[in-house]
Amino acid sequence: MGLLERIREPEDLRLLNPPELQDLAREIRQILIEVVSANGGHLAPNLGVVELTIALHRVFTSPEDKIIWDVGHQSYVHKLLTGRYENFRTLRKLNGLSGFPRREESPHDCFSTGHSSTSVSAAMGFAKARDLLREKSHVIAVIGDGAMTGGMAYEALNHAGHSGTDMIVVLNDNEMSISANVGAMSLYLNRLRVDPLYEKRKDHLKKMLKKIPAIGSKTAETARKVKNSLKHLLVPGLLFEELGFTYLGPIDGHDEAQLETVLKQAKQKKGPILLHVITHKGRGYAPAEENPDVFHGVGPFNLLTGEVEKAASGPTFTKVFGETLNALAEENPQILAITAAMPSGTGLSLFAQHYPSRFFDVGIAEQHAVTFAAALSFSGFKPVVALYSTFMQRALDQILHDVCLQKANVLLAIDRAGVVGDDGPSHHGLFDLSLLRMIPNIVVMAPKDVNELRSMLYTGLLHEGPVALRYPRGAGYEVEAATGWEKLPIGQAETVKEGADLTLLAIGPLVYTALEAAAELQRYGVEARVVNLRFAKPLDRALILRCAAETKRLIILEDQILDGGVGSAVLEVLAAENLTGVSVERLGYPEFADQGTIQQLHQKYGLSVKGIFGAVGRMGLIKRQLNTV
Repeated sequence: MGLLERIREPEDLRLLNPPELQDLAREIRQILIEVVSANGGHLAPNLGVVELTIALHRVFTSPEDKIIWDVGHQSYVHKLLTGRYENFRTLRKLNGLSGFPRREESPHDCFSTGHSSTSVSAAMGFAKARDLLREKSHVIAVIGDGAMTGGMAYEALNHAGHSGTDMIVVLNDNEMSISANVGAMSLYLNRLRVDPLYEKRKDHLKKMLKKIPAIGSKTAETARKVKNSLKHLLVPGLLFEELGFTYLGPIDGHDEAQLETVLKQAKQKKGPILLHVITHKGRGYAPAEENPDVFHGVGPFNLLTGEVEKAASGPTFTKVFGETLNALAEENPQILAITAAMPSGTGLSLFAQHYPSRFFDVGIAEQHAVTFAAALSFSGFKPVVALYSTFMQRALDQILHDVCLQKANVLLAIDRAGVVGDDGPSHHGLFDLSLLRMIPNIVVMAPKDVNELRSMLYTGLLHEGPVALRYPRGAGYEVEAATGWEKLPIGQAETVKEGADLTLLAIGPLVYTALEAAAELQRYGVEARVVNLRFAKPLDRALILRCAAETKRLIILEDQILDGGVGSAVLEVLAAENLTGVSVERLGYPEFADQGTIQQLHQKYGLSVKGIFGAVGRMGLIKRQLNTV
């Protein structure tokens, strides 16, 4: 039996001696590599926090002590050490372990996380609740240096430092988030990393400052100024202490014994503590060490070579978006590109390479990215903000107030719309249509394939006013590549197949699912009309009303939450016209969708040929189904 099999609860870690702890770390890295190579997942971040996680669980007592993992994609080791070893090979699979902390999965997951920069706020909540209940426990937030580019982290640090609440923030500094970190905070942390005399200077300075007398008001004021001047002169990095934290570090995040020593010190101190830990992303697996950005979030790969399995054939929506934007930018120097720490993930690396002065990576700061873009547009530029759908949600107020209210010429490129697969509910893009559709002044469109994506991007950049272009993860339906693009009429849908018995209204790649179902329905003598809606806002009201009047049956397919989505918009159109006698079925997600492959989730929630047949059956048009459906 291996050491890892003996760890049923974190308290079992305290029975191990130092050599056994080193063996345990090697075992953990081996199973991480094995499972992620088969299932995909966040490998490099987890390889980097093995010793840190072991030390945290040896020093603190979970779940009484609360450990909150920022973003959460570095929590695999935490799962292995908290009773989930036997199920670990189900990681990110349908009905398996989540790739992120989830409260319903384990009492050791005290806070569900999937988005960045939330851990310090959550830790403050747990710490204040503990104080109000007069309990005695410790609260620890583990936040990566990439998450420190998010404004919410500073709001929480400011609150914690001001209140003096007992809590510990572990800053896991591996010099990068997904792509290389950007901004002043990254430079600041780098200065601390390379200054081995930091602690010695700080202790010496404190002793020296205590010797400065403070007699009389004027002398006291002079002494205060001298102290501050000396402090900033001799110690080039007291930002956290100025915020009210006791700063410890930087220390080696792979020295488990040293980590335990410093964590025990932090445990005894009062007030907010910031422990600065230096780790190596991808540690223990050469391919991940050499390419931490590739192995940050990776699909299945060859364990021996590190070669990532090739994705489905055909160009991805993300790749085509990046290539098209790059080509259009050559013709129009007013086009700018903005990302929130995701240049490669959003397809903007090519743009950044060709037009570095017109490319902006603002860090994990979606709110700032959107308002920044709005102001750029008012000087005549056409900024394109590329965000994942799930992260776009964080900038909703800025989209509403700073872009749409002011009719700014900003194009939001919303990637990973719809279900994204194994990352699960925190990362599915199920809400963008509902959230954006309610806002005045914005055009919202979704392409059925990569060729239509090209034309929609071209159309959006020509449009005066806010535009949102949403498209899914992965490869589009295989079509012959277009050589160019065309301007589409805003708000005009297209009928891609005629039929008199019912109408399938679909948006995005689900148009092809509708076409497949329509072909199958013909075998039953049912003629289904298929409409590519293209625009969620404005809707093609005239076409929808004509289809309703002619076929009397509408089935709406959308890869998004049902409440407030395109199906709801169609119902609003029918209600506004007092159109009765029309049967309507809406296919989408009634809840936060589970994790699983995109195909599995489409099948589960009825966004499939079988799901369409079920809706047609409920309308009374067919009595039985083919076994192949």
